[in-house]
Amino acid sequence: MPDQPTSGLLRATIDDVAREAGVSTATVSRALRNHPYVADSTKQRILQVADQLQYVANSNASRLASGQSRTIGLLAPLLTSWYTSEVVAGVEDVLAHARFDLLIGTANPLARERMFRGDARFHQRIDGVILVDVFCSEAGAAKLADLETPVVVLGEQLRSITSVSVDNERGARLAARHLIELGHRRLAAVGGHAHMDVAHNVPTERLRGFQSALEAAGLKLPAQYVEDGDFTIEGGRTAMHRFLALPKPPTAVFLMSDEMAYGALWALREAGLRPGVDISLVGFDDHPVAESVGLTTVRQPVREIGRLGARLMLDTLDGFGAVMHHPIELTLIERETSGPPR
Repeated sequence: MPDQPTSGLLRATIDDVAREAGVSTATVSRALRNHPYVADSTKQRILQVADQLQYVANSNASRLASGQSRTIGLLAPLLTSWYTSEVVAGVEDVLAHARFDLLIGTANPLARERMFRGDARFHQRIDGVILVDVFCSEAGAAKLADLETPVVVLGEQLRSITSVSVDNERGARLAARHLIELGHRRLAAVGGHAHMDVAHNVPTERLRGFQSALEAAGLKLPAQYVEDGDFTIEGGRTAMHRFLALPKPPTAVFLMSDEMAYGALWALREAGLRPGVDISLVGFDDHPVAESVGLTTVRQPVREIGRLGARLMLDTLDGFGAVMHHPIELTLIERETSGPPR
């Protein structure tokens, strides 16, 4: 059994825990953060040794010794959306356990510029930065990779820096194939942010995936069957009313977020139509309300995306993170809002 410290002056260190447990300090760090890559048996052994040695991570001492602020920055274009709040909650879950603070800011043009040019006033306040749906592109990622501050990007697949994202094209194909297999031939799509000047972004990728699935089935997506719903409930409601006003309304609609799908459900109710019977709907997200309204949707584990991004950031700060893309799996959840055409 490891010897316990006999005096408050002989405080156990992470090196002591690693030596007694027979593992590296990096593994100890991972285990104490409840990292999923550490085997349960190893994690339990490390926790037992840490308890026996009365080891307590001293965040102030670590900060002074390493020069770290123990603060991670997070930038997102829209902090009030459900998606962003879920990502932030996942990030906070991991960082709080590791005794790191989270500094949250809006990714406005000024903040983006300060970050990309390596502004010392910005980077000295944080040990790393997590970008949520900022869409920096490969050119921007190359600039970020040259900075001393580690960066993890959530929502975009990149080569130069560590990134986490779902396959948006595949998710849209899942929605389209589901509706096509039900027998629908007049399919529409509601996206958003059509004004964005970034080639690779969520609405662009989802529309591309939806179109590709239709083309593979010998179908087309006419311009009048594509609307911009601005990723809001009211936007989805307006888009659905426009579809219903067409001489030949679509029999099925793919909405690129569940919130827009809620607006579409509202519009159908106003028109006296039944979802899944008169017109089928498929959303994207599996928002907490989706199940209660019977919405068929493409599920993405949003909070887990935030957790994974935070773990990857801490791995990088510990010196054993590898630059790579981490894909997140999507699943189609079939409920009452989708059915065969009348």
